[in-house]
Amino acid sequence: MFTQNVRLAFLSLVLVSGVAACNNDQAADPTPDFPEALVQAEGFQNTAASSNLSGDVKVDGSSTVLPVSKVMAAEYQKMNPEVQVTVGVSGTGGGFQKFCAGETDITGASRPIDAAEMELCQKNNIEYTELPIAFDGISVVVNPQNSVDCLKVGELKKLWEPAAEGKVTNWNQVRSDLPSQPLQLYGPGTDSGTYDYFTLAIVGEQGKSRGDYTKSEDDNTLVQGVSSDQNGLGYFGYAYYLANRDKLKLVAIDSGYGCVQPSPRTIADTNYQPLSRPVFIYVKKSAATRPEVKAFTNFYLAPENAKLVLQVGYVPLPSITLRAATSRFNKGRTGTAFGGRGSVVGVGQENL
Repeated sequence: MFTQNVRLAFLSLVLVSGVAACNNDQAADPTPDFPEALVQAEGFQNTAASSNLSGDVKVDGSSTVLPVSKVMAAEYQKMNPEVQVTVGVSGTGGGFQKFCAGETDITGASRPIDAAEMELCQKNNIEYTELPIAFDGISVVVNPQNSVDCLKVGELKKLWEPAAEGKVTNWNQVRSDLPSQPLQLYGPGTDSGTYDYFTLAIVGEQGKSRGDYTKSEDDNTLVQGVSSDQNGLGYFGYAYYLANRDKLKLVAIDSGYGCVQPSPRTIADTNYQPLSRPVFIYVKKSAATRPEVKAFTNFYLAPENAKLVLQVGYVPLPSITLRAATSRFNKGRTGTAFGGRGSVVGVGQENL
């Protein structure tokens, strides 16, 4: 567990980056050049050297983790051109299905593994190491022409709970001061870890949601839907908002302490609640014996490569956490720290 000094040291780096602060009454500004500022503050540099490694590394899983895996794969292959890293996307649930069937070496997950997935892995003799890689803030977005700026958690629940299906169809049913316009909702499908986490955090029960919305495991499809629909609202990982911030509008969330937008600072200090969460990769133990997989995983976790996490829009974990994860991986320790519960709300830096 982190000491308070370690946590404060990490947060101080966020503060010197120049990101606007966010208090209980005012949302933070997601400053676009925060990543480079934090990289400079940490003094990160890519120190990985090229090698004679060869072979294939198969990665799949979460669409949230996808941007991180893609940039890690691209940089790793520059230094190891004889290694082919293929990165697919099947959603967290779909990724675990492939992983536990032995089809992939590494799977990305936007929530911890659940009991059914653990049972499937055990059935197929798949041992794995669970590795946290970053923090994300699930972003609720609307079309820029939409007038909504902030929603309470209870209002989001009113939008997305199963009882809303076919009944809550107009914006002014959510709140009387909102326009009398038809609602158009966009969100992840049921194989998505983001869907699992959002339903638990907002509706109160994992996997329970209204079904009459536009679903996709591809977050880019959701971005396109909301950006082209004046009455659209959707949710997905913060990196997808940052990559499309010119055509989307963030909605601040009020969990009882004022309106707060996701930003590197509010995600890192967990003020953006209840939608801040860690994301993970899981590495198959038998695959980790192959040099190319072991080297790629160590590259993925290296503190000097945290700049790549920042580049795609997520908040990197402190070096002490990444080094602890690296040690756990290299010692071959397996299993999950979350007991098969799947989504867990309220996990902060110190818990990891």
